[in-house]
Amino acid sequence: MNRLIATLLVSSVSFFANAADTVCLEKKYDAYVDASLDWYSDLTQLTNQRYPDLVEVSEWFLQGRKHHFELNEVAVAYYLKNDPSKVATEQPVEKWLQLEQKDIKQLTERDDELGQAAKLTYQDRQSAPHPDNYHLRSAFADLLSNPKQINDSLQKYNTKITKIEEINCE
Repeated sequence: MNRLIATLLVSSVSFFANAADTVCLEKKYDAYVDASLDWYSDLTQLTNQRYPDLVEVSEWFLQGRKHHFELNEVAVAYYLKNDPSKVATEQPVEKWLQLEQKDIKQLTERDDELGQAAKLTYQDRQSAPHPDNYHLRSAFADLLSNPKQINDSLQKYNTKITKIEEINCE
């Protein structure tokens, strides 16, 4: 009887520790998504200030980034609970999840939050690029090649990522 109680206690402690780790890992990834979306938002705002004629394509681009990161956020939460081997938590947080186009296509067949997020991202990737996409990419290249213009936003992002990487969920 004592062995049974001891086994149950060890099992329950292990279960709750794993659940706590999963919650911590989800929060860590959520923070990465927030930092990334803030970076892309800052980048599009800087672009819009310098190139006001690119506001529409900047918003189109930012919406695509939001769909991408929202899919990854939902997928990481799902996989941490259901198939942790698909989330490489031993890697830096930006490399935890590597979804290929075929993976996203397969996820679109699901009838849940993960499937809905996959559908948005898949549609984004399959749709024709915005007519001004090339001009936007050129504007990004101009901004990114001139560090003084992006320094504040880049420092903010790097600081957030450094803090996120310091989170230990084990």
